[in-house]
Amino acid sequence: MTAHSSLSTRIAARLNQLDWLIPTLARFLFAAVLLVYFLNAGMTKLGDGFAGLWTPSTGAYAQIFPKAFEAAGYDTDALTLYHRAVVVLGTLAEFLLPALIVLGFLTRIAALGMIGFVMVQSLTDIFGHGQEGILGAWFDRFPDALLMDQRALWLFLLIILVIKGAGPLSFDRALEPRKTP
Repeated sequence: MTAHSSLSTRIAARLNQLDWLIPTLARFLFAAVLLVYFLNAGMTKLGDGFAGLWTPSTGAYAQIFPKAFEAAGYDTDALTLYHRAVVVLGTLAEFLLPALIVLGFLTRIAALGMIGFVMVQSLTDIFGHGQEGILGAWFDRFPDALLMDQRALWLFLLIILVIKGAGPLSFDRALEPRKTP
């Protein structure tokens, strides 16, 4: 039993030395699984031309404020400055926050922003688009519910980055002040 305990202790000590791998893999998985998803979603919200970010498409309003947009008769001019500001800032966030995470620059702040973004996105899907049917449930033997299962995993990945930071292969680490011995 002592030999097993000693072996287990040595293995655990070696694994603890790989602590840097967790945030690095979290950023890699974010890039592999979610980066293109968010970039494509942002692209659907851009208006025409070079200033497309500042003049969002009508689809942007339909995605972010479906009930308000319908109540306005699908007329973007009938919506308020608040609606426009949220759409523009939300679209900007959809491009900027994932890029910051992948680059490992201001990672903790970007991951916190993405957590808020995913929460608002989920609430908009449920209440704005009436998607209660895709909510799903935990502990139900089905691992593919869009909101409860998939987005919980997204949030866990982002929480890792909030807690651990970007890891050693990042701009955050490169820009850290050097510690003197």
